[in-house]
Amino acid sequence: MAKAVTIFSLLLLLLLLHSHTAKSSTDTNPKSAAAADFIKAECRATRYPALCVQCLSNYTTTPQLTHRQLAQAALSVSLSRARSSASFISRLAKMKGMKPAEHRAVRDCIDNMGDTVDQLSRSMKELGSMGRVAGQDFNWHVSNVMTWTSAALTNENTCVDGFAGPAFDGSVKAAIRRRVLNCAQVTSNALALVNRFATRHKLP
Repeated sequence: MAKAVTIFSLLLLLLLLHSHTAKSSTDTNPKSAAAADFIKAECRATRYPALCVQCLSNYTTTPQLTHRQLAQAALSVSLSRARSSASFISRLAKMKGMKPAEHRAVRDCIDNMGDTVDQLSRSMKELGSMGRVAGQDFNWHVSNVMTWTSAALTNENTCVDGFAGPAFDGSVKAAIRRRVLNCAQVTSNALALVNRFATRHKLP
């Protein structure tokens, strides 16, 4: 009986220590909690908020996260996925046995995604080099970012639209649509965050 009580006491002590450790860990990271709350709040303005939070979760450790940094991070995620999708589609184009219509759609999609990568690269570079610009200069730079990001989203949607119709009902269509639609959703979120950054800082 005494042995059972001792084991129970040890288990209770371990549970209390674990609870205290978890609480201490949370209490000692108020900046991470603040960044996480900031990301969640900003992502509510996007079309795909859950995906937005998921994609930006690595940035919860960034101290004093700003609207520009968040938009930059979202563009970085979008660019990374666009590059991955473009590479995947390029490999897919080498597959044998595709229908002529499928092959043409794949080749067009490669062009679309190539343009997407270029436009998102420009957006990232433009936003990253803005620094402390203000006034009309700010409006001009951020307008470029929004134009290129919007064009990237259009190209992604054009790629997906190229596989519409009964002629495209196989694994090629499914594989490309899955990847590019996800890329388009991430780009849509990035555009929304760029817009939120812009409305807080540009001149009326």
